[in-house]
Amino acid sequence: MKDRVRSIILFLLTLEAKAVLKRHKPHTIAVTGSVGKTSAKNAVFAALKGTHYVRKSEKSYNSDIGVPLTILGIPKGSSNILIWLQNLVQGFILLFAGTPFPKWLVFEVAADRPGDISTSLTWLKPDIVIATRFPEISAHVEFFESPEELIQEELFPLSLLKEGGTAVINNEDKRAKDFPLADGVKRITYGFEKGADVCGSRYRITSKGGMATGIVFDVACGEERAHITVPGVLGKGHAYALLAGIAGACAAGISLEEAAAGFAGGINPRGRLRLIPGIKESLIIDDSYNSSPVAVKESLSSLKAAPVSGKRVAVLGDMFELGSYSASEHARIGEIAADAADILVTVGVRARGMAEKARAIGMPESRVHTFDRNRDTITFLESFIEKGDTVLVKGSQGMRMERVVEALMQEPERAGELLARQDSEWLAR
Repeated sequence: MKDRVRSIILFLLTLEAKAVLKRHKPHTIAVTGSVGKTSAKNAVFAALKGTHYVRKSEKSYNSDIGVPLTILGIPKGSSNILIWLQNLVQGFILLFAGTPFPKWLVFEVAADRPGDISTSLTWLKPDIVIATRFPEISAHVEFFESPEELIQEELFPLSLLKEGGTAVINNEDKRAKDFPLADGVKRITYGFEKGADVCGSRYRITSKGGMATGIVFDVACGEERAHITVPGVLGKGHAYALLAGIAGACAAGISLEEAAAGFAGGINPRGRLRLIPGIKESLIIDDSYNSSPVAVKESLSSLKAAPVSGKRVAVLGDMFELGSYSASEHARIGEIAADAADILVTVGVRARGMAEKARAIGMPESRVHTFDRNRDTITFLESFIEKGDTVLVKGSQGMRMERVVEALMQEPERAGELLARQDSEWLAR
């Protein structure tokens, strides 16, 4: 019965979304990829909002039901049928109301299961598709026949582009570059390697008092040049996301100067390599939003590169939805962590494989600590962390690693402002 009700609601929402698109004719930007979708979506929104009326998908509304919700500008109804009915009424009103409608819509599209895009979202015809990155082993691979099948599902939005549309592609991702585009579709590339249309350079980490404070880099697009400063975050992934956002904005006709101005206030990504002051004058790298092998690898690379005055501590939770690749990928992360961190703390049954591998390749027993629950991890870290330590916290959503971050924050009362998953629905779980 529950599935039946969802199917009816989805059918009606999609019908309304199609009708609203036909009536208001907004330009649409779809963001796809295994890594960095939300950051790229936020970046292109920031680049456009100074010059256009633009709406982006909330949170990670990237599914068959999330995309219509974004188009209609209405929230999820969760399990409350009355809210869903109200949403459907609001969507119907949009067909006749004279209120202004966004000129641009920016949304993510994602694949958790086969057909999530190639079957459920074929009615989309974006003006621009931004393809981020597609690593060898991605989250959700458990539900596909092979990693390649998942990648092809996530690349499918490139085949949905309108005639004359633009594909914005990571210049350093071979899978995206090799994807065949329809005749008449334009291509804009971005990245840090020479030859990209939107090309970054001189990426570096800023610091103060021996502790990381943010990142900076330069960007060139044709004859235009800009210097980008991003306080409060780490990771080259953020730089790539901003380059993707700039490239998307350029495809929409925005100048580099206008796009860069949209980042002046910072990007403030919750749970994505965000720098937060910690207890005992430590520094937390909060990367607790979600986890996958490539994302953990990049997080550890950021930890290794960050200036520190104390210890580098990696607190890593289980990575979910890896299927038959789970054991090997957890072990591979343990090997990388042993090189990047002074101290490795694992949380969860799967993450024990990280600790075992780290010990096996020579990381001293005294520097590896394993726990099954967040509460025990917190108790240990509260007494272990010292002044000057930099602590990376990362794990899959289901591990709720943001609770570890909250316990270690210098100002836990700001959790609702700074951390991921602070809405009432998540907090009640």
